[in-house]
Amino acid sequence: MSYQLTIEPIGQTIEIEEQQTILDACMRAGVWLPHACCHGLCATCKVQVVEGEIEHGQASPFALMDFERDERKCLACCATAQSDLTIEADIDEDEDACHFPVRDFTGRVKEMVDLTPTIKGIFVELEGDGIEFQAGQYVNVHIPGEGMPRAFSLADKPASRTLIELNVRRVPGGKGTGYLHDEITSGDEIRFSGPYGRFFVRKSDPQPVILIAGGSGLSSPKSMLIDMLEENDARQITLVYGARNRPELYYHDLFLQLKSMHKNFTYVPALSDEPADSSWEGFRGYVHDAAKAHFDGVFRGHKAYLCGPPVMIEAAIRTLMQGQLFERDIYTEKFLTSADGAEALAKSPLFKSI
Repeated sequence: MSYQLTIEPIGQTIEIEEQQTILDACMRAGVWLPHACCHGLCATCKVQVVEGEIEHGQASPFALMDFERDERKCLACCATAQSDLTIEADIDEDEDACHFPVRDFTGRVKEMVDLTPTIKGIFVELEGDGIEFQAGQYVNVHIPGEGMPRAFSLADKPASRTLIELNVRRVPGGKGTGYLHDEITSGDEIRFSGPYGRFFVRKSDPQPVILIAGGSGLSSPKSMLIDMLEENDARQITLVYGARNRPELYYHDLFLQLKSMHKNFTYVPALSDEPADSSWEGFRGYVHDAAKAHFDGVFRGHKAYLCGPPVMIEAAIRTLMQGQLFERDIYTEKFLTSADGAEALAKSPLFKSI
């Protein structure tokens, strides 16, 4: 059974299946709604139900208060339709955004590569036209036996539609990353849906670009960087990438090569826990400190894109803002999981830009 879902203020009507979430129906129809965690935790996807009946699903009471339920608000990532619906959402159109409908894919693993001692590169072949995506977006990978998919950014350029790259960091005790590290192998099928996310380069803006990444958060900035360079983007582009030690610093040689080929690209690697007696001659310390040192603490006149662990992102945001770069010019990508729980929600972030 299906219902009609009307999205205001754009006035578009789409079909929504029984038990399908409002967010999923919109994304598959190419209609973008604000969202982030997709687990009912962060409240980014909160919408107003104007007409019709819904089931709230697993919305966290921290993200959707009782009085908000009484006001007929819901979380689009959890709520399902019980009748024809009209909702009102805060849709902020961006001229640089591409609207690719979310689709389901079944690919086959072509190659597994140990990028670092803790991060695997999984290269997946797709049939037909492959997947259309914007550099910086991610996919949700289905893990056998698990109800909740795992989000991984697409690490290659959008032009590589039939061969995608996922960078998967092993999470101790993690069932999803454990499966992707230890059980799946070349030739196996892998199922995922996508593309998701609003983390992308504002190509219409002429300001120089700063990419700041930590750990496997390199995936999105790598995709963005290669896409910009292959399109002969004339802006100055700086990648500041941090890892704990030299074995964890992956694609280092690729970035050195790109630096030698493109005068407008600068690469600043940083190691936070490298042995003092090693031969490393680059920056020693955290990635936000490396950025501060490289730019002499002044970031105004740039667009910054941050991807990595939440702690890294918060530190980088503080550093950028202290250096006169503010919310309108800072974009972040970080994933909240159910493990983050209410503690993460109780904290007030400096701001959200996802």
